[in-house]
Amino acid sequence: MIDFVRNVRLWFAPEEVRKEGSTPDYRFSLANERTFLAWLRTALALIAGGFAVDQFLPRLPQGWRIGLALALLGAGVLCSLRAVDHWVRCERAMRRGEDLPASRFPAVLSLLVTAVAVVMVVVVFAGWAA
Repeated sequence: MIDFVRNVRLWFAPEEVRKEGSTPDYRFSLANERTFLAWLRTALALIAGGFAVDQFLPRLPQGWRIGLALALLGAGVLCSLRAVDHWVRCERAMRRGEDLPASRFPAVLSLLVTAVAVVMVVVVFAGWAA
């Protein structure tokens, strides 16, 4: 927990990250930044999907619509927070010459998106049957 709190502080103080270890090859730092931006695009897509479910599926029962929308919006929020945390952790690891940190987050996010997609498939088929 203390390490997480320290990382949150580093989100807003990238100059502190640069004080650790030695400067890695700039290509690795740029690749880390591209990965960060890809995670942010994913977060924006999830948030847009949450709004789309809420706005464009008015015939869906309110509980289902709100639940699916909140699941997508929550996944987007988690994804954006995870993006910056992962960027800081990778940058620190590269500067220290350590292995890059492993993460279960992609698997968790994938399962969440899969669950929402399965529910949406059921909703679509139920709508066609009605």
